[in-house]
This record gives sequence, C-alpha cells and structure tokens, in this order.
Amino acid sequence: MNRVALVTGGTRGIGLGVAEQLADEQWDLALMGMRPEEELAETFAGLRARGIRAIYCRGNVAETADRAAALAKVKAEFGKLNLLVNNAGVAPKVRADILEATEESYDRVMQINLKGPYFLTQAVARWMVEQKQADPAFVGHIVNVSSISATVASVSRGEYCLSKAGVSMATQLWAARLGEYGIPVYEVRPGVIMTDMTSGVKEKYDNLIGNGLCVQPRWGYPGDVGKAVAMLARGDLAYSTGQVLMVDGGLTIPRL
Repeated sequence: MNRVALVTGGTRGIGLGVAEQLADEQWDLALMGMRPEEELAETFAGLRARGIRAIYCRGNVAETADRAAALAKVKAEFGKLNLLVNNAGVAPKVRADILEATEESYDRVMQINLKGPYFLTQAVARWMVEQKQADPAFVGHIVNVSSISATVASVSRGEYCLSKAGVSMATQLWAARLGEYGIPVYEVRPGVIMTDMTSGVKEKYDNLIGNGLCVQPRWGYPGDVGKAVAMLARGDLAYSTGQVLMVDGGLTIPRL
C-alpha cells in the first residue's frame, strides 16, 4: 500500500513540483489549493497517469474550517497520512517599502504563510502521534517549504520575510516536540525558483543570475525542490530532524 502525502499549494509551482516527484516515487497524494477543481483536470490526470491515487482538497490553509475539511477528506479517502508538506504561501499583493507597507497586507501574508501551516501542522502532528501509538511501524514526516527570505532581507516585502523566518522557527519547534515520537520535521529553503510567483520579476532575476547572483548560474525549478522533499520523505536524512536543506544554487554562500 502506498504512503500518503498532503501537499498544500500542491497544484502549481513548487507544490506541483513536489507532488510530481512524490508521484514518481509512488506516493498517493492529497493536494490542497484554492482553484476550482474543474480547472485542474489536466494536472490530476498527469499525476494519476503515474499509477497513484490523487485527490483534491479545495480550501484556504489560513481558514480553520478548510484545514479541518482537508484532513477529514484525507482520513475518509486514505485512512492515514505519512507526510505533510507545508508549501502554500503568498507574496504581498504589492511590493511596498517597509516604510509604506499596510497592516492589511501584513495580516494576509502572515495568516496564509505562517498561522495556517502552524495550526495545520498541529492537527497533523496529533494524528501522526495517534498513528504511531497505534502502530509502532508507522513512519511520518513533516516538511516545511520556506524561502531564502527567512534570512535574506528584502525591504520591499518585509511581511513575506518575517513569515518565512517564522516558518523556520516553527520547524525547530515541531522537530523538538515530535522527536520523542520518531517524527522528523525539516525545512527546505528554496532560492530563486521559476514559478508564477516570480514571473513578474523574471527580467530582474534573469539579469541578477546572469551577473553572478547564484554560484550555479541558472534559475531553480520546482522539480529541484521536489527532489529535496522526496529525499527527506524517503528517510535519507533520518538523523537530521530540525535541519534546513538549502535549494538555492549557492545564492546564500557568502562570497567576496
């Protein structure tokens, strides 16, 4: 029987890259996202063509009821959950200087990027502990997808940077709390990845990458992040709970 993963924001961008890699490794999938299901027929057909089961849990990770409904659907469809990938996230609608940023933007970004994943992790962690207590052979993992913005300051989107720094601490908190149950928690920290989120600044980053922003002179792709998540989910770094895996092409290496 296949292992089961829940990937938030799993129908596009990095989340879909993660889902595709997991599907290639025969994980059954529950993908959480905001778009109407009828718009995703091609996406789900592509995943199911890999020989796995895949369901859609439409909802906003920031909403308590939507998180509960997603987990209820996973329980009804699969009866278990082995992997949570907290990937859903948004950038500010307007890249505003921190001298001008609004509380409305701050609240929106924090609710989706930090509060939602925190309480989804809480609910999943409780369920994983129950599964572990019922069956000592149960294997569960939690992976948080953050961003180099957890440590790299961008003064035009301060709320985003703060949210990702919070995700980084949340990783350590959950790793510390769940260690006694043998449930590792990791953070994957992508750099400049080619997705819908970065499409509006493509020319800017084309120039920066061309001028040496990254040690590896190319954009990152969703599949690069997907491979990192899949490696963690396989248990390849089983003795490294709470750690950060950089997927940034060397962008954050200090250089002279």
